[in-house]
Amino acid sequence: MGRALITLGILLVVVGLAVEFGPRLPFRIGRLPGDIYIHGKNTTFYFPIVTCILVSVVLTLVMWLFNRR
Repeated sequence: MGRALITLGILLVVVGLAVEFGPRLPFRIGRLPGDIYIHGKNTTFYFPIVTCILVSVVLTLVMWLFNRR
């Protein structure tokens, strides 16, 4: 239980730092090259495919590191 709480706390700190300093980074999470953005006359469609892949890879690596014994 303690290990899970520590992990959750570290994760919250990382997410908080990303939200706070995200606009100052040279790249914007959610606006990476390869994300699909279509702007029509009256509609906008946005699908962050590259961002989804990047988040998936990072979470997979983190989970793999924490589940190693």
